[in-house]
Amino acid sequence: MSVLVYTEINKGKVKKASLEAINYGAKIAELTGSSVTAIAINADAAQLEEIGKAGAKKILSVKNDALKGLDSMAVSAAVEQAAKAEGAKVIIFSFDITGKAVAPRLSAKLKAGLVAGAVDYPAVNGSGLDVKKNVFSGKATAIYTIHSDVKIISLLPNSFPVKLGDNSAAVSDFNVDLSSVQSKIKVKEVKSTDVGGMVPLPEAELVVSAGRGMKGPENWGMVEDLAKALGATTACSRPVADMHWRPHHEHVGQTGVAIRPNLYIAIGISGAIQHLAGVNGSKTIVVINNDKEAPFFKSADYGIVGDAFTILPKLVEAVKKFKANQN
Repeated sequence: MSVLVYTEINKGKVKKASLEAINYGAKIAELTGSSVTAIAINADAAQLEEIGKAGAKKILSVKNDALKGLDSMAVSAAVEQAAKAEGAKVIIFSFDITGKAVAPRLSAKLKAGLVAGAVDYPAVNGSGLDVKKNVFSGKATAIYTIHSDVKIISLLPNSFPVKLGDNSAAVSDFNVDLSSVQSKIKVKEVKSTDVGGMVPLPEAELVVSAGRGMKGPENWGMVEDLAKALGATTACSRPVADMHWRPHHEHVGQTGVAIRPNLYIAIGISGAIQHLAGVNGSKTIVVINNDKEAPFFKSADYGIVGDAFTILPKLVEAVKKFKANQN
């Protein structure tokens, strides 16, 4: 049961979600007595080395300008050709923008069963794989068994730790034929969101988020101060983004970015179900709100009832003091 993992490069680095996928693929290979191969598109030597350290035994290195825009039709054709060349029976993606576009298309092409958004390592069930995922907006989990000959799994980002070893992979150049791809997608320009040096939200392990309780964009400096002290990424609720207090790429929730950080601090956010659906996978949730009846407290691991304008400066001071004592 050979395993193929799709990896992606972003801003000169292998995406953390891709490293998670390689670790996950290596676990399946261990369970099934096979090996894991990664497909890397337009990666350089340092990136290929990192992919090897994550557990890939072999890397198919694809150099093709037609794939720079990550056209889902072109990428699915490339992964399909790699899967057939390797005889892959399990194909792993991250459940991100590319994975959401490519995995279903590839599933239809290969007549492969697909489980999207896996949150745990699979269990071998005869010739099938049992895969766990969240359902009902994260309120429950379900286990799906994939019985098809080829199996596709996409992983919910930040669900698995990234482990790098001293493994080195054999790198092979792999040429793909995209002549038959008749894509209706025309990439005119690629713009990257400037996150000011912070870790992108889908990959962030520490997130400080705030809502309308901050009363206005002019007060956001306190939120940023706490994020800076913790080394965290900033986020916001949907109303805040809709009112243009913060950029839309910071909006977390069911209709925004779904995240699974180790620590999520929610300041002045009531905790509507749509918001909770996008953050309830967080390992630890801390809620700061002056309304003790705020729904978010029911989902919090720790709660502070009080005025954020009084609490945040003290919290920033405490974090700085703690870090100073650690040095």
